[in-house]
Amino acid sequence: MKMAALCSEFGDLAQIKKQLISVISLCKERGLLHSAKWASELAFALDPLPKDNLPPEPAFTEEDAQDLDALTLAKSYFDLKEYDRAAYFLKGCCSQKAYFLYMYSRYLSGEKKKDDETVDSLGPLEKGQVRNEALRELRVELSKKHNARELDGFTLYLYGVVLRKLDLLKEAVEVFVEAIQALPLHWGAWLELSNLITNIEMLKSLSLPDCWIKDFFMAHMYTELQMIKEALQKYQNLIEAGFSKSTYIISQIAVAYHNIRDIDQALALFNELREHDPYRIDNMDTFSNLLYVKSMKPELSYLAHNLVEIDKYRVETCCVIGNYYSLRSQHEKAALYFQRALKLNPRCLGAWTLMGHEYMEMKNTSAAIQAYRHAIEVNKRDYRAWYGLGQTYEILKMPFYCLYYYRKAHQLRPNDSRMLVALGESYEKLSQQVEAKKCYWRAYSVGDVEKMALLKLAKLHEQLNESDDAAQCYMLYIQDIFSCGEQLEHAEVSTALRYLGQYYFKNKLYDEASLCAQRCCDYNDAREEGKALLRQISQVRDQVETPSADLFTPLSNNNTPVRRVSPLNLISFTP
Repeated sequence: MKMAALCSEFGDLAQIKKQLISVISLCKERGLLHSAKWASELAFALDPLPKDNLPPEPAFTEEDAQDLDALTLAKSYFDLKEYDRAAYFLKGCCSQKAYFLYMYSRYLSGEKKKDDETVDSLGPLEKGQVRNEALRELRVELSKKHNARELDGFTLYLYGVVLRKLDLLKEAVEVFVEAIQALPLHWGAWLELSNLITNIEMLKSLSLPDCWIKDFFMAHMYTELQMIKEALQKYQNLIEAGFSKSTYIISQIAVAYHNIRDIDQALALFNELREHDPYRIDNMDTFSNLLYVKSMKPELSYLAHNLVEIDKYRVETCCVIGNYYSLRSQHEKAALYFQRALKLNPRCLGAWTLMGHEYMEMKNTSAAIQAYRHAIEVNKRDYRAWYGLGQTYEILKMPFYCLYYYRKAHQLRPNDSRMLVALGESYEKLSQQVEAKKCYWRAYSVGDVEKMALLKLAKLHEQLNESDDAAQCYMLYIQDIFSCGEQLEHAEVSTALRYLGQYYFKNKLYDEASLCAQRCCDYNDAREEGKALLRQISQVRDQVETPSADLFTPLSNNNTPVRRVSPLNLISFTP
């Protein structure tokens, strides 16, 4: 969206603040605490309203007055998690508010019983056969009201949740869209809808209301669909529109940078977030993933201790502690904390994926496969779980399975070089060299994170006796490594230099061959071969003086000069 259009939408921030205050009150009355928290954090980022400008109290109907005593009593039971008791006293109430709380209490009662039974009877990796028994009854009752058009925005949202839990996903999407159109400011409905959208085409096909909250939703969806550039642009527009103090937006931008592996930028934002909101636990599991990747043990230890002091029974806290133990290579303890996280929330995507990684470390491939499959059940867009499954089947030497799962991961992350390299390796194992070459070259083109694509491509060309192409790739590989300042740290440089030395020698380019041989002497594993090549070059030169060809222009096998290999200025590469 163009900035001008966005500004017109966000022109009256006071009006937006009024709407947020109103929806906070509505959500709190109905026990929708997460939506109330989201709206409260957003409202806090805007300037306070003067007393005369505060929104009026919502209209109080005759039905509300009749249900007031029962609703007040039931809400007090609801807040104490006595859901059956709350539902009992709300039965027969007529107002929309009381009806929603009545149905929501029954739904939560069923969820609580299901969770209790799951924890008591099942291990963390067993397929959950326990169901919320209330769901079918709720669906029948809500369906009748829905057909009679008697459901308000909140009750439509609950109907959508019931349909999703029953795996009626197409119907759930339609009902969530209806709920959003009826009540655009309820963030919970947008969030539930986001979990059911699988691709950008599906997102574009939805008929969503043109409200300022849609921009928050679109930014969230772009992040979920790995369209990070678009997401960052959206969040930047929202900051410029007046939400610069929003901790929610800062956290979302940090998550977006985490998703594209811009680790330093993400870490800086998470540290800023902790300064603004030191007792925050939301998203701290993502922060711990970054600290883990950077091997920042003291910082990860401090974060884990800090979160335990705040609330040790939060899912995020368990994941942070799990990451801490994983970094210390205590994989059994790490897996135990991820299991605890899943007991607290069986739909915690990160915990399933991380537990899969721990089982991989412990060489328990069957448990890893089950964990990754659970992650995919929670969210089919989780590329880490698809990639993890590919790695697991790679260990089991099942390349057809690898290919399937790596393809899925690549579809979700088309510009992630790790997925492309893994795909290339799978094609290579299946003797599909043409496809393997395409994958390796594409991985290099999109920015090879692990600096392995060119090396693998060069080795593949070498195996196929395509010496010119192999030399070209080795040349690019060396230039790539040296440009990063990783000359001696990267062991495979010696492999590339060794090959190029022999390649130039065969093509009678002795100056270049000599240069490569000299550089081979800087590496322990190539030193002897480098010395041997220098001796060979010396012997040849003693026998006959060959006029030097155009510098750095390798010859093909028929001695025709070809410009295949870029100039290799090894003199500038000081090890």
